[in-house]
Amino acid sequence: QKTLRGKRKDMQIIFQIPASPLDPRFKIYNLIAEPLRAQTDLRGEALKARVAELLKMVDLQEDQMDRKPRELSGGQAQRVAIARSLALNPKFLVLDEPTSALDVSVQAQIINLLIRLQNEKGLTYLFISHDLPVVRYISQWLAVMYLGEIVELSPASFIFKAALHPYTQALLSATPQPIPGSNRKRIVLEGNVPSPANPPSGCTFHTRCPQAFDRCPREKPKLVQVSEDHWAACHLVNEGKSTST
Repeated sequence: QKTLRGKRKDMQIIFQIPASPLDPRFKIYNLIAEPLRAQTDLRGEALKARVAELLKMVDLQEDQMDRKPRELSGGQAQRVAIARSLALNPKFLVLDEPTSALDVSVQAQIINLLIRLQNEKGLTYLFISHDLPVVRYISQWLAVMYLGEIVELSPASFIFKAALHPYTQALLSATPQPIPGSNRKRIVLEGNVPSPANPPSGCTFHTRCPQAFDRCPREKPKLVQVSEDHWAACHLVNEGKSTST
């Protein structure tokens, strides 16, 4: 427990629902000051100054520290959550769908804020999202998961240009195109997503994969390197066969 306590300040998480980590009974000052009281010796005016500094860091005003979460918009609440997560100068942040509950215009503001903070503080993010355009904008490396397992891993630019795994290709085909009249072919997956508690045998994607063949239900594919900085877990890819659609 003591070892974990020492590591907590280096690892923080930002949740999908902005107000979920914010106790509605407390003012913003107390919410941000709480980790500082627990992990540092800051008290009194020094503590207040640090809270004000953190609010400024996420583009909020000092007078907002006297408000309660219910008095904030969704975007403001998420900024408070970000300020709280940065209070102890962490090195690693898990961002669990941090913008999906926000309006589109606010999403862009929060994403740009996260990118700025990452550049200023040298942070490492684990960004979890179903929004592929946002993933493309913020991520350097991308891992695509199906039923809790990585099926493709690569720099984000590689995957968006030349995805190898059939599931990744299907995901990308469902992404709205910014150019009207784009002729990208939509890949429609048949059937339902299996239960992660009782996954199919072999390749867990074979029950929905339009390119599955006899090896897929019998043998689980390994995540193997297929080219420089590109890994995939697919028998077709591993055998050097094309998965283009």
